[in-house]
Amino acid sequence: MAPPFSLKPFSSNLPPVSKRILNPELIVKTVAQLRDRIAERFPESGLAGVCADLTETARATAARVENLARPNIALRFLAVAVVAAGIAAQVYVAHLIDWAGVLSRSDPVGLTQGLDAVVNLLILAFGAIWFVLTLEQRLKRREVQRRLYELRAFAHVIDMHQLTKDPTVLLGAPEPTSSSPVRRMSEFQLSRYLDYCSEMLALIAKLAALYAGRSRDREVIMAAGEVEELTSSLGRKIWQKIMILNQLDERRPCP
Repeated sequence: MAPPFSLKPFSSNLPPVSKRILNPELIVKTVAQLRDRIAERFPESGLAGVCADLTETARATAARVENLARPNIALRFLAVAVVAAGIAAQVYVAHLIDWAGVLSRSDPVGLTQGLDAVVNLLILAFGAIWFVLTLEQRLKRREVQRRLYELRAFAHVIDMHQLTKDPTVLLGAPEPTSSSPVRRMSEFQLSRYLDYCSEMLALIAKLAALYAGRSRDREVIMAAGEVEELTSSLGRKIWQKIMILNQLDERRPCP
């Protein structure tokens, strides 16, 4: 008789690194699928158009992340060339100076002033070298921050779309006024609409995480974290509305 279960030897092999990194292609596929779901459920809604734009942004983000992860050979070659030229110029100038004559003719005050000038020149030279060496990183950081601003804008647009979706109307709210927004959604449609908004916010956070996952720049990681915090905060407001809808289901008598 076979045992009810079989013991397998424990494997300490960790999953490959690729399993622990967000896959841009899968995120794009998920966003595109959500776009189709929204278009099928709410074909004439503004949310469908927003998700269509988000799909294009997701595709562009996936390609952009791959490009940002690659080294910029031209900038690195330029940095090496500038650094080499700067060092060579410093060595050449130092070689032209008659240090023995300078030391023999200078008094302590003049020697101190000369050393101070040399130190200042060296500081400026190393500052210029550092500027050139970090040029690639700063250009990529500026590009990422600009794209993260675009994702933040998407999050606020989605929040505007769900702003007037009030589930308390279905719980017996008072009669609307002349300035009240038109609400024609059923309970099921409102629930799906809020779910779609919540999913879009979650996917925006994942797109921001793509930039942070391919960079070790502290400012980029912090900016991506701010986008995730924003989407989480907006998502909590949506889930409060979904919980109200769940209360409506609980109030209904069982058949």
